[in-house]
Amino acid sequence: MIIKAILKLNPKAEVSISGDDINTIVWENGTPPIPKDQILAILPQVELDMALENLRTKRNKLLADSDYIVLADSTFTPQKKSEWMTYRTALRNLTQGLDTIEKVNNVAYPLKPTK
Repeated sequence: MIIKAILKLNPKAEVSISGDDINTIVWENGTPPIPKDQILAILPQVELDMALENLRTKRNKLLADSDYIVLADSTFTPQKKSEWMTYRTALRNLTQGLDTIEKVNNVAYPLKPTK
């Protein structure tokens, strides 16, 4: 996560690090060092970004898994398609207002309709 924080502050930084230990950063190829306090200060945002990325990955898989249901040529009834469309809209809206790691970690996924 330290390297992600560094790259958030300087996308062109070239660094190496042992494990995730901030005290082992090696600044390479003339990359100007970033003070440790700046790196530590951005870690909560990096953690939130990573949690949102994980949530979106799971959400996108759930959307992909239900794509076939809402296609025009699916054999589902209009009522079932509507239920699934509502579910999919709720999935797409899942990330709205998620501005803290606590909110991301406590997301309630919508219930999947029956087939």
